[in-house]
Order: sequence, then C-alpha cells, then structure tokens
Amino acid sequence: MLMDRQSGDRAGTLLLLFLAALILPEQAIAAKPMPRATSETKILQDSIVEEINKNPVSGWKAVMSPRFSNYTVDQFKHILGVKKLPHNALSDVPMKTYTKSLNLPKEFDGRTQWSHCSTIGRILDQGHCGSCWAFGAVESLSDRFCIHFGINVSLSVNDLLTCCGFMCGDGCDGGYPIFAWRYFVQNGVVTEECDPYFDQIGCAHPGCEPSYPTPLCKKHCQVKNQVWDEQKHFGVNAYRINSDPHDIMAEVFENGPVEVSFTVFEDFAHYKSESTSTSQLLANQWNRDWGDDGYFKILRGTNECGIEEDVVAGLPSTKNLIRKFAAIDVDVAASA
Repeated sequence: MLMDRQSGDRAGTLLLLFLAALILPEQAIAAKPMPRATSETKILQDSIVEEINKNPVSGWKAVMSPRFSNYTVDQFKHILGVKKLPHNALSDVPMKTYTKSLNLPKEFDGRTQWSHCSTIGRILDQGHCGSCWAFGAVESLSDRFCIHFGINVSLSVNDLLTCCGFMCGDGCDGGYPIFAWRYFVQNGVVTEECDPYFDQIGCAHPGCEPSYPTPLCKKHCQVKNQVWDEQKHFGVNAYRINSDPHDIMAEVFENGPVEVSFTVFEDFAHYKSESTSTSQLLANQWNRDWGDDGYFKILRGTNECGIEEDVVAGLPSTKNLIRKFAAIDVDVAASA
C-alpha cells in the first residue's frame, strides 16, 4: 500500500482475519511525497486521490471516502488510538512461534473456515473515539470463543475501554493492545448486551460526537436480571506472535483472528480497494462506508508500515462458563 512517509501516526489496531495467496517476490511501491497537512486541514484531499490513482504501481485505488467527509487531520489522528508502549513493557510478554513444518493452505478465509461464527466478518464502528485498540482485542476474543468453544458471543468494547483504566492507557485517547489482552485474563470482559458501546436512548458517548470524553466505568448491566460478574468472559493468556509471516499465518490458522497495529499515513483515509495478490485481509472498525465494505488489504511479508511487528492475541478461558453451564444443567434437571 502506498503511504505518505511525511506524516505518519501509530494507530489503527485492526483485526487480522484472513491470509491469502503465497508470498511472491517483493514488490516495490512508491510515489512522490505528498505535502504535510496542517491540523485543521480536511483529511480528504482531491490531490491525494489523483496522485494515487494516476500512479501505475500504487497497487490500490483511492476515493473521497464519505466516512471522513467532515474530518480534519487532527480528528482523524485522534481515532488512531494505539499508544507507544513504555520502555521494557514487553519484557515479560511471551513470544509465540510455530515450526516451519506446519503445512498451511495457499489461501485461507476465516469467514468461510468458521462460517458458524456470527462475529467473524462483522464490521463495527468506533465513532469519534480513539478506541481501535479495544475494538481489535474484543473482536478477536469474541471470535476465538466461537472457534474454540462453539459459543457465539459479542463481548463489550465499552467494558474494556472504560474499566481497564491506566493499565490499558487513556480510553478514547488511546491504549495498549497487549494490555487489553491482559485485562481479559485478570478481569474478564462482559457481553455487549450487558454493556453496549452506544447508548440506546440519545447518545452521550464519544462514538457520537468528538466532544465527549471517555465514558465512566459503571460495572452495571443495562439489561435487567443480568449480573455484571456473571457476564464476564475471560482469557487464558496474553502473548505476542513472532513477526515472521509464517508464524502470523499459523496463529490465525490454528487459533483465529489476531490483533495488529501499524503506522497510518494521510492517504489511508482515502483507501477504497487493492489489487495486490500478496496480501492479508483485515477488518477495520470504521463501518462499511469506508474501504472495501469495511475491509482493507495490505502487503504481506514486507512488514509494510510495521504491521507484522506488533501482533498480539490470547486464548479464551472456560472460567465462568463452567458455572453458567452447570446452572443450566441444574435448571434442566429440576424441570425434568
């Protein structure tokens, strides 16, 4: 993908869903640098679209995306919510690798492989909040509960965003993906039904307007008769995946979608589609009116924009699930 190398921000935690095609020889993609924009400049620029689309080696198509029609550069940067980790923060985080003898398919699509999982293939919307770090983690863990336990459940971004606190970062002002996964292990995360991201009546959430701060952590289910602690779903562990493309592909193939972060540049707001064959498909959380129906592709095997160096995940836990199923068994027995 062609990126403007003059004004990059670390951001966009995204959900790596599928890996396609074999790695082909490295392809060089380049273009003239685009001028640096000021903070109040609109993020969408006709000149960027023209520059990308007239370049025969860009490999992708740019448009004036309706998603960001009213966004300034500063507003766009705000939703790119991955914060730089403190020094030595990853020293005790395990790194996962896979043996090269593991045979992987030439093509793999998680939507087909796990078609029974309702969360895989969903495109969500983070709104004006810099909560991509939380969305990527919650979406991936939701998918993994279905893949590993056959449980279709939508977990709560709002729980992670508002209740993790300083351990995860600064809520709508950005966070740390790996510590989101640690929150799952230590605290668990409730369901979306219990603690939804958007309010149902009106909307006092940064997803609606840029002016709202991070919501408060309430630890109370909005659905009557649901108990907060009983709605918690936990993770077993939190780990990084080695940056070798084989290891990343193996992790997705074996355990399901992972969370990745990468450096975003101005032209990414204009992304529409990509023609590169050596790519990996990712789900964004900018709704379906951005990109290719909410998805985008990026080169694989070249660490494009650092996308292969910050891959994190974890496995789902049966903690709390055992109590739920035990309660169901008791109810069944009582009614027999």
